[in-house]
Amino acid sequence: MQKFSDVLQTLDDASHVQRIELFNGDGSSAGVIENKPGSHGSVKVYYHLFRMYGEISLDAAVEGLSLFAEHTGDAENCPGKHPNVDRLLDLLEDEQALSMKVTETAV
Repeated sequence: MQKFSDVLQTLDDASHVQRIELFNGDGSSAGVIENKPGSHGSVKVYYHLFRMYGEISLDAAVEGLSLFAEHTGDAENCPGKHPNVDRLLDLLEDEQALSMKVTETAV
């Protein structure tokens, strides 16, 4: 299995992303990922999924869990420790896609 740190090296730069907002089908908030220490990796993964799928669909969740590498197994064993991974695991069960809004820094 690849390490998460190695996976991140293969993803496009997301340093220009300030935050990613996620929404349930009814428009209610499903979470926010701020680009700050401790969540840079999650921002890169979710930004990659946004660019590839436009939303967090079932297929996007499966790919995202693969990209989170060792953190996926840790999240399965320790629910709540990795909320951005937990969100993808939850989507596998309820199969309800999440829409996304990406806020980028002004150029």
